[in-house]
This record gives sequence, C-alpha cells and structure tokens, in this order.
Amino acid sequence: MIYLDHNATTPVDPEVLNAMLPLLREHFANPASPHPAGQAVARLVDRARRDVAILAGARPRDVVFTSGATEAANLAIAGVLATAPPTRRRVLVGATEHPAVLAAAHAAAELHGGSVQTVRVHPSGAIDLAHLRALLHPMPPSAAVPSPIAGPAADPGGSGGSRGRGEADSGPAGDSGPAGEGAKVALVAVMAANNETGTLNDPRPVAALAHEAGALFLCDVTQAFGRIPVSVTESGIDLAVASAHKIYGPKGTGALIAGRSVRARLTPLIHGGGQERGLRAGTLNTPGIVGFGAAARIAAAMMDDEATRHRAQTELLFDLLVGWLGAGALEVNGPVEDGTGRPGPVRLPNTLNLRFVDADADAVQSCLPDVAVSAGSACHGTGNEPSPVLLAMGRSATAARESLRFSVGRFTTVDQIHAAAATVARAVLRVQSLRAVGSGEVPQPAEPGEPERRSAASDRPAASDRPAAGWADEVTPTQGQTPELPVPRSALP
Repeated sequence: MIYLDHNATTPVDPEVLNAMLPLLREHFANPASPHPAGQAVARLVDRARRDVAILAGARPRDVVFTSGATEAANLAIAGVLATAPPTRRRVLVGATEHPAVLAAAHAAAELHGGSVQTVRVHPSGAIDLAHLRALLHPMPPSAAVPSPIAGPAADPGGSGGSRGRGEADSGPAGDSGPAGEGAKVALVAVMAANNETGTLNDPRPVAALAHEAGALFLCDVTQAFGRIPVSVTESGIDLAVASAHKIYGPKGTGALIAGRSVRARLTPLIHGGGQERGLRAGTLNTPGIVGFGAAARIAAAMMDDEATRHRAQTELLFDLLVGWLGAGALEVNGPVEDGTGRPGPVRLPNTLNLRFVDADADAVQSCLPDVAVSAGSACHGTGNEPSPVLLAMGRSATAARESLRFSVGRFTTVDQIHAAAATVARAVLRVQSLRAVGSGEVPQPAEPGEPERRSAASDRPAASDRPAAGWADEVTPTQGQTPELPVPRSALP
C-alpha cells in the first residue's frame, strides 16, 4: 500500500511509540496523585506540555490537553459564547473551515442564542479579508448600496477575486440565529491551512481585524502544526486547536492553546475534578499526552527538511501525472503559479489537490486498491456529495466530484511517488474510457483530412481520443517496480 493520505491521519512514529510505552507499563500512576510515582508522571506531562507549546509558539501554561482538535474547537467556541453578553454572540467562520469548527459554531450558536455567518474565500481558497471586514462592521441596510463598478478584492493565491457560492456581499444577510440582526461579533474562526487544498491563511491580518472589532480570533492550526512554522503568540491568535495524530502522534489526544485572559472567559464542557486548570476535567490521558509531546519535539527538529522534501515530492507527482495524462487533463485546486497552472508555492508543502477532467474521483479511487488517496476531508463522511470546500472556492459540483487530494508524509519515498503516479494515471484513463463508452463517445477513425475531434466541454481532445501514452503492457508497473517517466529522479533530493 502506498499511503498518500497524511492529511487524514499519520502513522505513529516509532520514536513516539517508544516514548509512550513506559506510560502503559511502569509509569502508569495518576499525575494528580501527590506520591512520588504520580509526580514522576506529572513531570512527563509537563515536559510534553512544553514541547507542544514550543512547536505552537506559545507558553506551556497556555496548553490545555483535550481528546483532539474537535473537542478543543467545541470547548473554544461554546466556551466563548456561553460567557458573551447577549449583544455579542455572532460568530464568523471561514467558508472552508473544517467540519469540527463549522458544526461546533452552529451548535453553540443554537444553544446560546447566537448566530453564524460565513466569510467568503477567493478561488485559491484564501480568506477574503475585505468580506471579513464588511461582516465585522456591517453597514445599515439603507446604507449598503452595492457599487456597479467595484470589483472583487485581489486573491492572495494568484487566481483573482471571486464571491463564494451562495454568499451574501456583507452585512446580516447570511445570519442564522436570533442574535444576527445588529449583534456584535464574539468570535472569528479562520484556519491556518486547509486540510483539502493546502491553502494557507496568514493569521495576522485576520487577528488584527477581529481585535479591532472587539472579537476573539480562533485559528485551527491542525494541518499547519509541525509542517510550517506556527506562532500563536506572535500572530495574535487568541485560541488555537491542534491534534496529535496529524504529526505522527497517537489518536485521541489534542490541545486547545489559549492565553490566561482568554481562558478565564471560557466555560468548560466537561465538569469533574478540575484538571487542566478547570477547563477539561478527567484523569489525563498520559500515554497520549507524552506521545503528543514526543511527536511535537520530533516535528520541530525535522520540519524544515521535511517541508523541502515534501514540496519536491508533490511537484514531482504533478509533473509525472502531466506527463502521463497531458496538461489539459489536470486542474489544480488551490493556489497556482500565475500563467502556468502549476501548484503555487504558498501552500502546505505536502498537499496537492487535483481535478482529473472527465474522471469521477470515486470511480478512480475504486481502481486504486494499492494507493490511499482521498476525495475530500475524512470528517465529511461517506457519500457522493461534492466537497463543500471546493464548492466554496467556486468550483462546480462536477469539478469537485472529479477531484482527489494527495498528501505525502514522513515515510513517503520518491519510488512510491513514481509508482503512485503511474497507477493513478492508469486508473484515470480507465475511468475516462469507461465514461466515453457509456456516453456513446466511442472514437471513430477519422476520414482523411478530417480535423481531430474535440470534446464538447473544452478544446482538449476528448477523453476517448487521448492515447493512453506509456500504457503498453510492458511498462505497466508491477510489484516492486516503477516505470521510466518523463521527470528524471536525479533532479530531486
């Protein structure tokens, strides 16, 4: 199995497992116990808290351990709204936020009488700061006169500006809940890095806009954590959430990172013995926490080298797929280089989201028993619904259903990239051929002098017309072998 789905979860690093095992054997005492055995474990927890804080660019006392980023997001959002005054219970969330944040925002707003509005994103997936500013400072309805000549704000990802699908220009039109009309904003939630496309958001301008309006800023750093530098304190982030299993740590462990003044404004979800400064009751998951700390420590040491290697691998994967399928058969979802259509440099280095034109993603996946990729967020569940993230970026439902996410990881090799590219290309060509047969688009021999037939959707050759270049039986990859491909491996580290 070639595993290219590291944004969904990662394997536990062997060093992390070695750090955890003593907590399951000899160091099993409760860290809240005052005897020496308990205090020895408490010191291990303190070290893990420090290691997580270092990777997050925060202070150790600001780290509150939870069962994962989902619980941390619920604690942050519900905790803020529970203590917010009735006139300040509006929540703004980015259109491409993770389901954990979106669902938590709507649930907390319903419980506490608040409202939720969606902030548009550009076609690259980057947050639309102009729309965020408009939602933070809505004009009265009588004053909100749209300009017929005003264009959209520039897209930081290089794709131009665009209104998100189904979103209002500004103001309370997108509100849901009783606190929408005229209510002030309590919380702004914008992620640092998108789990599906790898699009990055600079948290600093978001924090500045939120604070100017008297709101707190929640940033989901789960995908950025350990892959690119993160500094919660210097970026002005009030609340951040992260998870261990995205950085080669164990599942079931995460963290909410919040300063003292912000923690004082939160109401806990779980009540009990007062652990984690009263915000998260229950005996600490010491093996998971120590594993989280070890994973953070390893990530901090390897981040720069891994980023370079992962970027080279995703660029290689793109080039190989273009070599097999042709440039017109692929479209990048997310930041792109101006004028080239190649993956842009401002993205998670390990992430590549591609549309394979005329090839349904689920059908392609069914032809990939030995390559693990994803058609979207694992947390969106199953089904053939198009990705809400891609729809919010302005992609059509058809384009979204033809898109796959590739996310490489610590143990991915260049040989695996070559083999995966060949296997994926073969699967795409098979699906395109079956689609052409099913739609009656079986190619007929051209008459002498007849121009090449084109598909109705574009000026590319129809899927049934494109030759399966390189797919003679003698070059089909077999177990342990990779075919010769257009991009030389010697050009990569």
